[in-house]
Amino acid sequence: MLDTGTSPSVSKFIVYQQIAAMGSAPIPSETYKLGFIGAGKMAESIARGVIKSGILPASRIKTAHKGSRRTTFESFGVGVVEHNNQVVENSDVVIFSVKPQVVKDAILQLRPILSEKKLLVSVVAGVKLKDLQEWAGHDRFIRVMPNTPAAVGEGASVMSLGAGASQEDGEIIAKLFGAVGKIWKADEKLFDAVTGLSGSGPAYIFLAIEALADGAVAAGLPRELALGLASQTVLGAASMASHTGKHPGQLKDDVTSPGGTTIAGIHELEKSGFRGILMNAVVAAAKRSRELSQSN
Repeated sequence: MLDTGTSPSVSKFIVYQQIAAMGSAPIPSETYKLGFIGAGKMAESIARGVIKSGILPASRIKTAHKGSRRTTFESFGVGVVEHNNQVVENSDVVIFSVKPQVVKDAILQLRPILSEKKLLVSVVAGVKLKDLQEWAGHDRFIRVMPNTPAAVGEGASVMSLGAGASQEDGEIIAKLFGAVGKIWKADEKLFDAVTGLSGSGPAYIFLAIEALADGAVAAGLPRELALGLASQTVLGAASMASHTGKHPGQLKDDVTSPGGTTIAGIHELEKSGFRGILMNAVVAAAKRSRELSQSN
C-alpha cells in the first residue's frame, strides 16, 4: 500500500472540502432558471423587467399561485405551478418575495430542497442575512433592497452578499435587478439607512409632487396641467442629477439667477427648513427600520 503521508483525518477534511465545492457549483449564467417564492407586485416587476430586457425568456421563469395572480403572470408567459416546492425544484436562482411575517415559515418549509447548488435571494424588508441563512441551512444567500419604482423600470436597489455567495453570483443578481433600474453593492449594516433613503424615499417625492401641484393650482393652473408639470419637472431634475455628473448644488445654482424667481422660491424653502425636514425624514425612517429589524 502506497504511503501518501496523509493522515485519515486530513483525508476526510479534503473529501469534505470537495463535497462542499460540488455543492455550490457555479450558476450557468446563460441557461439558468429563475423562480419566485411569492407572486406579488415586486416579483411581477422583476419578472417583467427581466423578460423585457432579454436577460431571460419567460419560459425559464416560474412562480406558484392558486389565485388571481396566476392569470397575471401567465399573461406575460411566466410558468405558474401549484406549489412552492415545484418552483424550487425547477430553479437555479430562487427569489423570496413574500411578506416579512411569513418568510421564515416559507424558507423552513422548503429547507430540505434548498441545497447550496441553488442561489437564494431575498427582497424581504427588514430580515437580515444571518436569519435567512440560518433558516435555509446555508449561506449562499444574497439580500436585495429594491424600491417601488422598479415597477416602471426605474428602481434603486442595493444588495449585500452572504458569505457563501460568489462574485459570479453577485453579477447574476446585479444583472437581474439592473433590468428594473440601477443596483449598488453595500455592506448589510447600511441597509437601515438605505431603507430610509431609497426604500421610503419615493413616498417623500410623491408628497413633493403633490405639494408642487397644489402650489401651482393655488397660483392659477388647472389641476391636470399642474400635476403633469410637477411630475415631469421632478423626473427631469432627477435625470439631470444622474446624468450630468454635476453636484445638485451646482445644478441649483445654474438655474438661480440674481434677484430672480427661483431664488425667491428657494428662500421660502430655506425659511421653512426644507433641507432639514428631508434629512429628518430619512433619519426617522432609518431608525424605524432598525427597530423593526431588531424585533423580527
